[in-house]
Amino acid sequence: MTRPVKNYNRPTEVYLEVLLYAILDVVEKDQQFIPYVWTDMWWHNEYISWDPNQFCGIDNVSLPTEILWKPDITIEEIRERDKAPPSPFLTINSTGYVEVQNDQVLVSSCRMHIYNFPFDTQSCNLSFKSIIHSAKDIRLHPIDNSSEATEWTREVMLTQYEWLFINMMVTLKNATDLFDQDIIVFTINMQRRSVLYIVNFILPILFFLCLDLASFLISDRGGEKLSFKVTVLLAVTVMQLILNEILPASSNRIPLIALYCIGMFALMLLSLLETIFIMYLLEKDSASQDNETDRDQSPSEDCNKLGNADFLKCHGDLHKQTQCVCIYDEAGETPSDLLSVAKENKLMEEHHTLEKVPDELKEVEKTLTLLLSGRKEESKPGYWTRVAKRVDRVFFIFYLTLVGVFLSFIFSKWRN
Repeated sequence: MTRPVKNYNRPTEVYLEVLLYAILDVVEKDQQFIPYVWTDMWWHNEYISWDPNQFCGIDNVSLPTEILWKPDITIEEIRERDKAPPSPFLTINSTGYVEVQNDQVLVSSCRMHIYNFPFDTQSCNLSFKSIIHSAKDIRLHPIDNSSEATEWTREVMLTQYEWLFINMMVTLKNATDLFDQDIIVFTINMQRRSVLYIVNFILPILFFLCLDLASFLISDRGGEKLSFKVTVLLAVTVMQLILNEILPASSNRIPLIALYCIGMFALMLLSLLETIFIMYLLEKDSASQDNETDRDQSPSEDCNKLGNADFLKCHGDLHKQTQCVCIYDEAGETPSDLLSVAKENKLMEEHHTLEKVPDELKEVEKTLTLLLSGRKEESKPGYWTRVAKRVDRVFFIFYLTLVGVFLSFIFSKWRN
């Protein structure tokens, strides 16, 4: 049960091989890497050897792992042990070499670099070393180099989910003195499959931006344009909440996809503020026109707003009031004289009624002409309406330029 050497001043040489079967999961939020690996470990037991010719040609046997000493090799990045039991047997050949093979699912820590998410490439390490033995007792050696480990891994790779395996680098860190420990580091390089993130996240936000650009075709009068822009802005906010559940909070740099979302949100917010400003100018222009209309109203204009019959009656009443005032103001007239004059005026008025009809029709025609010309003047845009149209046109050109520059910057960063 002790280290199987006849001279304790001589270390035990342990040979290690690691192959990757599958990349099961990479949890960015928890900085976890979950691979399915196969490990093969060899060492020499100096107390065991035999001649196969003396034992019916048997050159290797399998024994329970509990009956012999095994090196205490562990993984530095391990977080959880594999719940599946290890292999219950080990193999011994006739020369005294002992072999232990294990298939296990590892839950290890891995520092994620998510600046280029979802077009990122991650490198996760599996560092094998002894727990208590120093380099004086155990020396570690990799069986395969980096190219061989990569080739073997590609041959035994069962499946690849979100991540695409690139290569495996094997690095041996020899101890600087006998009291340190040898470490074999297996670095697994992998690339994320970004198609689903493009389809489910990047493109929808880009479509929301296209909807915001299309909203410039909606009329600024009324609240339809404003409510539409607010709805699009809220949709981008929901996408940001989804992104917050994916990315870790411990990132040193702001990921490009977060800048992408923030930039889109800022552009749509700027567009919303411009819409509010344009609506304010239009409301200001309409309020000034209403004040001018109220100031210019007069009794004659009130009569002009009526129909033909009411128009004639209204102007007749005004004419009668004017005649009464004129009659009442004549000096030196007695009541009897006034009564006779009123009768004469009444007769004269009835006599000349038919003669005045053409004149009144001409006045109606003039009034209708004035009304139509007033409506034409009202249909002309006011000062603030013209200012709003200019501002909207200039802002649209500026907005398109800003969107083009921002998207070119983000996509060039992702491509590089």
